[in-house]
Amino acid sequence: MVEVGDHTLVGADGPVRLADIFDGAAQLIVYHHMWSPGEQWQCGGCTSFTAQFTRLDFLANYDARFVVVTNAEIGEASAYRDRVGNRMPWFSAAGTTFGAEVDAPEGGGFALNVFLRDGDRVFRTYSTTSRGVEQAAHTFPLVDLLPFGRQEQWQDSPDGWPQGPAYAGWLDSPDVAERYGTDAAGSEAVRR
Repeated sequence: MVEVGDHTLVGADGPVRLADIFDGAAQLIVYHHMWSPGEQWQCGGCTSFTAQFTRLDFLANYDARFVVVTNAEIGEASAYRDRVGNRMPWFSAAGTTFGAEVDAPEGGGFALNVFLRDGDRVFRTYSTTSRGVEQAAHTFPLVDLLPFGRQEQWQDSPDGWPQGPAYAGWLDSPDVAERYGTDAAGSEAVRR
């Protein structure tokens, strides 16, 4: 458990201190979404990962909250969130040292971090990047149950079983937007 700095991020309603992003909860899960400024589509892996989490209200029973943080300007991030149908709150860490402190610097990668709040003090209690993030997803555990598994070349599969490049089955950002975003079949109400 390591105390982090007193960062101020930007949310839909303006600047907000990290301790206040907890929204009264004691625990906070933060997914740090990779960002390429000015691009129409952002990281497909990050977009697909966050698209899984549509019903997070149950976390309140555990005194916890889940949010997305990115190094994008909040207007650009919010527009993207809506385009791909993401529902949890997003915050911008652009121009701050928060991303660097939690292993997701500007121009860098993605990370999953968990924090504990004690009053105005915030402590990082868990952090992972890369393949470690898969453990928090339901996509891979479900696909791994299938007889053909992930169907990726690295798997030791019998001859003739379907296999392709790693991550070939993942939805990319445009796929997520088509299925879940605000423009999906002309209505946000359409969900597959």
